[in-house]
Amino acid sequence: MTYQPQQATDPEGPTGRLCHWLSQLSTESVPADVRERAKHLLLDGVACAIVGAQLPWSRTAAQIVRTVEGEGTRTVIGWDFTTSTPGAALLNGTFIQGFELDDFHPRAPLHSASLVLPALLACAEHLSGGSGGMSGGMSGSVSGERFVLGAVAGFEVGPRVGLGLHGIEMLSRGWHSGAVFGTHAAAAATGVLLGLDGARFEDALGLAGTQSAGLMAAQYEAMCKRMHHGFSARNGLYSALLAAGGYTGIKRVFERPYGGFLSTFGEGHAPDASQVCLDLGRRWETRHIVVKAYAAMGGLHNPLDALADLQAQRRFSAQEVERIDVEMSHATYHHGWWVPERPLTPIGAQMNVGYALAVAVIDGEALVQQFTPARIDRDDVWDLIPRITAHHQPDFDAPDQKFRVRLTVLLHDGTRLHTERGAPRGLERLMSNEDIVAKYRHLTDGLLPAGRQAAIERAVLELTACPMCGC
Repeated sequence: MTYQPQQATDPEGPTGRLCHWLSQLSTESVPADVRERAKHLLLDGVACAIVGAQLPWSRTAAQIVRTVEGEGTRTVIGWDFTTSTPGAALLNGTFIQGFELDDFHPRAPLHSASLVLPALLACAEHLSGGSGGMSGGMSGSVSGERFVLGAVAGFEVGPRVGLGLHGIEMLSRGWHSGAVFGTHAAAAATGVLLGLDGARFEDALGLAGTQSAGLMAAQYEAMCKRMHHGFSARNGLYSALLAAGGYTGIKRVFERPYGGFLSTFGEGHAPDASQVCLDLGRRWETRHIVVKAYAAMGGLHNPLDALADLQAQRRFSAQEVERIDVEMSHATYHHGWWVPERPLTPIGAQMNVGYALAVAVIDGEALVQQFTPARIDRDDVWDLIPRITAHHQPDFDAPDQKFRVRLTVLLHDGTRLHTERGAPRGLERLMSNEDIVAKYRHLTDGLLPAGRQAAIERAVLELTACPMCGC
C-alpha cells in the first residue's frame, strides 16, 4: 500500500507550521548564498572534528563507545575504525565540539555543525547501506544537493527553537543551551534526508524534545561537556529514524502547556512559541552563525577582542599589569566567570574569562596551544590570574546587549586603559567563506597530507555538484 503524505496535528500551530515548512523545503526555496554558506559551515565542522578527534578526552570517548557500540560500518572522523550509526553520530559530534573551535549562534547559543554534520553523515551512510523498509522514508544514496538541504534545515531549526526559549537566557539558568535545543537541529536535518512528511516531522521533533538535556556545570572539569552536542546529534538522528519507521512522538511539542518543550524548559521566563516560525523562509539563521576565531566559548570572544583593542592602543606586558577588570552581562558572567584554581582543566580554561585574558596578555592569542594542559599549568599565567576580576553589569542584560563588555586595565605606572565593546568582531563582521577555508587549512595543516586536505576541502565545497553522495 502506498503511503500518503500527512500533515501535522495542527497545521496552523508553531509545531505544525515548522513541520510543513520542513516537509516542503527544496533547493529552489533556499537562497544561493545560504546554500553556499551551509557548505562552508560544514567544512568548518570537518576541520574542528579533525583537530578534536585525537584529543585525550576524545580518545577516551572513542575507546568506550567503540567497545559499547561495536565495529559497525559508519565513519568515525579521524580514526581507522567504524562503528554503529548512533555511535558515529555521538563521536563525531563530540570531536567537533572537542576544543571550542566550532561555530556558535549569538542569539540562541548552540554549535550547529557539531549537531548537524554528524547526524547527516551517519544518516547518509545508513541510507546508502540499504536500510529500506521505512514507510514514507527513502533509501539508497543521498545526493550532495540533498545533504546540503538537510544542513540548511538543521542550521535554521536549531536557533529558532532556541529563540523560543530566549536563547542565551538558558545559560543564565544553568542549562547547556545548545544541547537542549540541538536535538531539534539534528532531527530536522536528518528528517530532510529521510523525506519525512509533516506528520512524521511532528513525531521527529516531539521525540527530539523529550530527549533534550545538558547541564552547564559540565564546564568546570567534566569531559562530558565535550559530548553534550554529540548526545544531541545522536538523539536527533534517532528521533528522525524512529519517526520514519512509524514510531510516534509528542504532538504539538512546542505549544503544549503541560510537559511541552517550551513550557517545561522555559518555565519561569515566558517562552515565546511564535519565535519558532517567525519570518520562516524569509529570515535565514544560517547567515547569522558565527565561526570562531578563538578556541574559547563564545561569551569570551568580546573580552578577548576588547583586550586586543587595548593592546593596539598601548602594548603592555603581564609584568606591567596591576589589575584587569571586566564587566559582563548576567549570562556571559555566570557562564564565563568563577575564581579559577589550580589545577584547571582545558575545558575549564576555555570557559573562564580570567584564564583566557591572562594567557592572551602573555601569548598574544587564544588558540589551540593556549589551552593545552602544559600551557595552562605554567606559572606565568597563574601569576597574572589573581589580578583579573569579573563583574556582572546589569546594564548589559537588555536583549540586544548580552555580549557587551567593559574592560579596564590598570598598569603599575598609573596608566588606566579602558574600552567598551557592544559585540565581538565575529558578530560585527562574520568570517567570510574565504576566511573559513583559510581556517580549515590552518587547523588541518600537519594533521592531514596535503593531497588529502585538498580533497576533503573540494569534496565539501562541491557537494551540490555531486549527483549521489555515498557517504
